[in-house]
Amino acid sequence: MAFSKREFLKVGLGAGVAAASGLASPMIAATSDSDSKQVSALQPVTADVQPIGADERLARIAKAQRLMLEHKLDAILIEPGSAMLYYTGINWWRSERLTAVVIPRKGEIAVVTPYFEEPSVRESMSVGRDVRTWNEHENPFVRVAEILTDRGIKGGTIGLEDTVRYFVVDGLKKAAPKVAISSALPVTLGCRMYKSAHEIALMRKANEVTLRAYQHVFQGLEVGMAPADVVSMMQHAQGSLGGESAWAMALLNEASAYPHGSGQLQTVKPGGIILMDCGCKVHGYQSDISRTLVFGEPDKHQRQVWGQVRQGQQIAFETAAIGTPAGKVDDAVRAYYESLGYGPGYATPGLSHRTGHGIGMDGHESVNFVHGETTPLAPGMCFSNEPGLYIFGEFGVRLEDCIYMTEKGPAWFTVPPQSIDQPLGSLGV
Repeated sequence: MAFSKREFLKVGLGAGVAAASGLASPMIAATSDSDSKQVSALQPVTADVQPIGADERLARIAKAQRLMLEHKLDAILIEPGSAMLYYTGINWWRSERLTAVVIPRKGEIAVVTPYFEEPSVRESMSVGRDVRTWNEHENPFVRVAEILTDRGIKGGTIGLEDTVRYFVVDGLKKAAPKVAISSALPVTLGCRMYKSAHEIALMRKANEVTLRAYQHVFQGLEVGMAPADVVSMMQHAQGSLGGESAWAMALLNEASAYPHGSGQLQTVKPGGIILMDCGCKVHGYQSDISRTLVFGEPDKHQRQVWGQVRQGQQIAFETAAIGTPAGKVDDAVRAYYESLGYGPGYATPGLSHRTGHGIGMDGHESVNFVHGETTPLAPGMCFSNEPGLYIFGEFGVRLEDCIYMTEKGPAWFTVPPQSIDQPLGSLGV
């Protein structure tokens, strides 16, 4: 039997989801066209949060300098990307032309950039004044060496952020041969792994955007839609709600059994699985939410697997106590699934990927909920909680909500749904 959109909403989502979710909208099961339009209204919800300011960036630099002293680094060097944005506010891109930030253990930070890029770089700088430029015929690494010398660094050790490219390493070795090169990870991870209250507020808002967008998409699903149709609807919804750099993935039917999808032809069909994995940024901070639902009435097997995944997600949440090694969260979930006959380990049918990853300005950050990870959980850490069960040739289920660690333990950014019949979930508190 073909399901209309209204029939799907009544059967698959339930009449009271929006009210229970804490989202400011009427019930999803629309009773009239005017109600449906009201639910569909997409207005920005991000005006109540502020971006990271200069004072916070200066505090981050000061912490980095304390960590440099602790780890015997004289300076760190960072290329464009989230780390540069984190410390300086500079939102730049990578090319064959070097733009880099040097943060010394003592003194003011400095930026190296092409001469013609200086005005644009300065526009986005939140902190610092020292910008050293180079022209096309010049060696930019000489400018880096000059900064080190001016900060009293004639030898010692420079830490490189872990995504720095090899040509930068090579150029620095040649321009400053007396300087030893090491990893800046103890500094950058020591700062970025522990989110402030402001960072958590920005992540909470990004997750709100994504959850509201799911609500919009769920009411717009129709028989015959392709993954691209669903993705386009989700990206548009997140953007309209105020999310930046919105992304989405939609896996339909058998393709849901493969965590990152399949090239096979997929369309929404009655009784078919719809697995979505979506997110966006708000002022540079990420959301990441996965939902799995059935278009129409779930069968017994779909209900069973969905419930097992949801229980695995709850086990992960309850295991994530302060001081617990992060890997133990993955171990607890995997042990539960193995008790049901899945696996063993990462084998399928079963959970073929880690239980979760760190998240913040990047969608994937250290550390992870993965076997063998010994880093103890501590306040300020943020993770995805996303166990899944995948049955090749049939379907897969993944539920993903992000958590942040408080002094008392984990808290949800978004609260997972409790039933496959009400697959939206709600906002955290």
